[in-house]
Amino acid sequence: MERYLGRKVKNDLINSYGVTVIPANSILNEEHLELIRKQKIDILDIIFINEDGQGPSCRELVYNAVSLSKELFESVRISRKVPLADIRKDVVPAVQEIARNPDIFAMFHAIQGKDDYTYQHNIGVGVLSTLIGRWMNMGEAELSVLSLAATLHDIGKLKIPSELLNKPGKLTTQEYELVKKHTILGYEMLKETTGANAHITLTALQHHERNDGRGYPLGLKDEQIDAYSKIVAVADIFHAMSSKRPYHDPVPFHIIVDQMRRGSFGALDPQIVSVFLENIVKRTVGREVTLTDGRVGEIVYLNPHNIETPLIKIDEEYIDLSKLNSLKIKDISIE
Repeated sequence: MERYLGRKVKNDLINSYGVTVIPANSILNEEHLELIRKQKIDILDIIFINEDGQGPSCRELVYNAVSLSKELFESVRISRKVPLADIRKDVVPAVQEIARNPDIFAMFHAIQGKDDYTYQHNIGVGVLSTLIGRWMNMGEAELSVLSLAATLHDIGKLKIPSELLNKPGKLTTQEYELVKKHTILGYEMLKETTGANAHITLTALQHHERNDGRGYPLGLKDEQIDAYSKIVAVADIFHAMSSKRPYHDPVPFHIIVDQMRRGSFGALDPQIVSVFLENIVKRTVGREVTLTDGRVGEIVYLNPHNIETPLIKIDEEYIDLSKLNSLKIKDISIE
């Protein structure tokens, strides 16, 4: 925490009751840091004003991208037209810049949906899809289309009542069927938009399709599903599960990994899931992690037969997670 001393905050810091604890433009001192601790404000959610000549932080890049995305998407409600050129020119470069952050766990935290979930989700899925595309060695032209398609994947939700999208409880069957229509609505909106190619329109339509044909809206299988839609499906699930939603808190890392592997969210493309998860896990070596029993240690070695069960060092003790089925990685430190 001490490394944040002397940093200037950009916005008001607000506690869980909506009360301003530290006003915007304050320069943090020891008392401020104590307040942040007592009020349980996540230091990594704070946007700082950079006065040392450095570029904006990942959190600030995300904040700016979400604000711009919200402004452009809200304009659709009024104009009934998708400002594709503006999104391509302003939002996509921001998404791609965020995805270049070398510390992917800090990036995951920055894109995690919390308060303004709908618009944070658009940016989060755009960033994660771009990351996957890079790990799959896509060319820059393909990557630009993927970033745009992913950022627009849920645009059909603009035509779904917000009270349904933000409902804290379980949706009724009728409500769920209405929400599912966002795929068709998004496809129709983008199909009428100049400059939207097939990958962009099909991603809006197909990002809830699954390889076994049990997805929606058309029940497509395997090769029937657009390749970009398959990538966005993986990013969509990871971001949704790791974010705070009206009906669930962020899901622990080990549960997301396990459920994606086991196909709990439907039959995702196994190659894409493998590329995504293996690239994440191999970046955990040397990081501090919290285990499900509350102990904190450091990942020192990955098990080549199952990289999701590494060797952990806690003080002078070494714990092999591959031999302890009851013990998992709950959280990965981003400090």
